[in-house]
Amino acid sequence: MLALGALGVVYGDIGTSPLYALRECFSGPHGIHPTPDNVMGVLSLIFWALITIVSVKYLLFVMRADNRGEGGILALMALVMHRPRGARAPHPARPVLLTLGLFGAALLYGDGLITPAISVLSAVEGLSVATPVFESFIIPITLVVLLVLFLVQRHGTGGIGIVFGPLMCVWFLTLAVLGVAELVHNPTVLWALSPVYAVRFFMANGGQGFLVLGAVFLVVTGGEALYADMGHFGYKPIRSAWFMLVLPALMLNYLGQGALLLRDAEGARNPFYLLAPGWALYPLVVLSTVATVIASQALISGAFSITRQAMQLGYCPRMEVVHTSAEEKGQIYLPGLNFMLLVGVVLLVLGFRTSSALAAAYGIAVTATMAITTVLSYVVFRERWNVRRAVALPVAGLLLAVDVSFFGANAVKIADGGWFPLALGVAIFTLMTTWKRGREILAAKLRAASMDLKDLLESFKGEHAPLRVPGTAVFMTGNPEGSPPALLHNLKHNKVLHEQVVLLTILAEDVPHVVGDERVEVNPLEQGFVRVIARYGFMENPSIPDILKRGREQGLQFQLMSTSFFLGRETLIPAKKPGMPVWREALFSWMSRNARSATAFFRIPPNRVVELGTQVEL
Repeated sequence: MLALGALGVVYGDIGTSPLYALRECFSGPHGIHPTPDNVMGVLSLIFWALITIVSVKYLLFVMRADNRGEGGILALMALVMHRPRGARAPHPARPVLLTLGLFGAALLYGDGLITPAISVLSAVEGLSVATPVFESFIIPITLVVLLVLFLVQRHGTGGIGIVFGPLMCVWFLTLAVLGVAELVHNPTVLWALSPVYAVRFFMANGGQGFLVLGAVFLVVTGGEALYADMGHFGYKPIRSAWFMLVLPALMLNYLGQGALLLRDAEGARNPFYLLAPGWALYPLVVLSTVATVIASQALISGAFSITRQAMQLGYCPRMEVVHTSAEEKGQIYLPGLNFMLLVGVVLLVLGFRTSSALAAAYGIAVTATMAITTVLSYVVFRERWNVRRAVALPVAGLLLAVDVSFFGANAVKIADGGWFPLALGVAIFTLMTTWKRGREILAAKLRAASMDLKDLLESFKGEHAPLRVPGTAVFMTGNPEGSPPALLHNLKHNKVLHEQVVLLTILAEDVPHVVGDERVEVNPLEQGFVRVIARYGFMENPSIPDILKRGREQGLQFQLMSTSFFLGRETLIPAKKPGMPVWREALFSWMSRNARSATAFFRIPPNRVVELGTQVEL
């Protein structure tokens, strides 16, 4: 059942590649003439790309580098950066690895935007194979499908997600049947599985053959999704689904398209839809559209997930996170991000207008992410699991050479539209690093303006003790040691102190989940003060009600109706000697103003909140 579920989430992207991948090898901007030798060579490259990238790299190598069961480049980066207690000093290259991991994550947004656009557009373009009458309706139909897809996100995938797996199972079986139907007429195409044809292809075509790799790479663009979605299904179900159904179905379909081209080279204009008999064309368009919607859903859910991880790791401002399922914690919806994705996808469809034009922009960002994943995986195997260099280095070096080759072949796409995912990746990387750096500077400023808690408690003794009022005050602070600025402001202006004062700190750990007994730590202090430290993983959402419930189990006494939550609200003003360039300071201030309020994000009862403002020079 898990393998069936993986079909609907993990393999949507890679499973819809037959719609356009082989077509781009022969009809794309850098396509090559579909002679029998070239067809056999390209088919050989496709087969060995699937084996090398998916079967060997991800299923046998990378997916073993999991962060407590979770995958994805941010989880991998957190695993690289996490230093266990008693571990040796971090390697001097650690900042470089951190930068690589962040940049790889940022690049995923670029190709993540292109995937829904190119997938749905290529499916709807099948109508033009049936008759040219539909040519003018392709873009409007595509936009309607995408609009509906993004509008239903607020309802979650819990209900329709149940049928994703069976539908994709039907899709892969259809791919296999279409391929076999053509393959039986020319079984000699099976010889393309030999790597000899790939070698001959490069020897015969030289530089042009190398450029075709950029189109061949389209067959493995969904490879990173295998790793990113590992936490939902586990390693074994994903592996089983690949070897039992997905890989055979994909190769049978690609071989069938190749057999079609050996019979009729004119079929290169759209070999996938030309595999189908006339009566099956319209049903195939409908099934293809459904499959591409499912593939797009997986990319959208992935964008939601990686954004939540970035928020928890401190690289993204707080955003609204809506849980669409009471049972499945991983099913979330981010309204703001959903709207931005919709606008981006619509602009891509209107700007590029055809799936062939989008294919020219597709791939370069994900090749860079795959190369970064290889480097980070090597570090994990060497430092965390002590795999010998003599074993890890040759394997990682070979896989990195393959990644770099594909990146080089895709680099020529930059002028044809490949600049878009790269530019978007750079922009998101700038936002992430600016937010992280700005929060670090702000935290340092607040610590400098703070007061040692021991000194503060000592000052309450004797005749200088403040007036105590009934109830509990909860002061949230990012510093688990000092006194919160909001507490000092409350004393300065209101000159009172509650009978019980809770200093609450929420820490984000470099692991996906924190076990229950390690979640909340309650430390009673002097004079009615209590220090509470809550820990959450980067796949979890902090919740004040949950923290208070766990605190009560550890002896924290309070009544919610007599509890006030004090939050600090910082107003950022320019400093004479700014800690960042002026433009980054302005960018950070803008992000801070638009971040979701702490009250809503941490689910604090809004009628129990008191906000105390302060001005901070950056």
